[in-house]
Amino acid sequence: MRVFVILPAAGIGTRMAAGSHAAAPKQFLAIGGVPVLVRSVKAFLEVERVDAVCVAVRGTERERVTQQIQEYGLGPRVHVVEGGDSRQESVSNALAGLQSSDDDLVLVHDAVRPLIDAATIERTIDAVERHGAAIVGLPAVDTIKQVERTAEGAIITATIPRERVVLAQTPQGARVGLLRKAFAEAEADGFAGTDEASLLERAGVEVAVVPGSARNFKITQPGDIELAEFYLQQAGAR
Repeated sequence: MRVFVILPAAGIGTRMAAGSHAAAPKQFLAIGGVPVLVRSVKAFLEVERVDAVCVAVRGTERERVTQQIQEYGLGPRVHVVEGGDSRQESVSNALAGLQSSDDDLVLVHDAVRPLIDAATIERTIDAVERHGAAIVGLPAVDTIKQVERTAEGAIITATIPRERVVLAQTPQGARVGLLRKAFAEAEADGFAGTDEASLLERAGVEVAVVPGSARNFKITQPGDIELAEFYLQQAGAR
């Protein structure tokens, strides 16, 4: 059994554009002097069970990413493919290029979650091996309200017990055959999901949840770079 990782990194990052980091897509911004994407790739390369990391990027960024792979010595386990206009297209392109069997494992991780730790990756691999599919999720700490949107805002319709809710993170993984089937069914029906789990759920696959952490957050808006650097300083990282 082999373990593959897909990092969809073709996004533009429009929510970051309001801040001082607007010059580059967020996956290419630096945290502690190292690009976000490079940190994410390195996190998975530190796990010996990972056989290959596939980075899906826009065609215009392939040269830049290839240069970064060489500059930071990421090695032959890292491959670059062309992504699509959406996360789903990027992951689909990468899936199509994997030289894998249906029983192999594949994890999909947001390229802009650079602080994922090896222990969480290992737990996710174990959960996929055991259950067939799994995601990392963070327990909800706030009270969750279901609402109905109106022209003037929102009206609460129900309170959802926190113990029934998790906040989805990544990696999200499955047996290769299950994920390919879920993507093929979604494409055939013209369905666009918000993440890999939504496609797996739709295909009738049970998805287990692995505990996540606040550190494994997604760099999305101004201020997130500074928060990531704070976490790195707290951990004594360089």
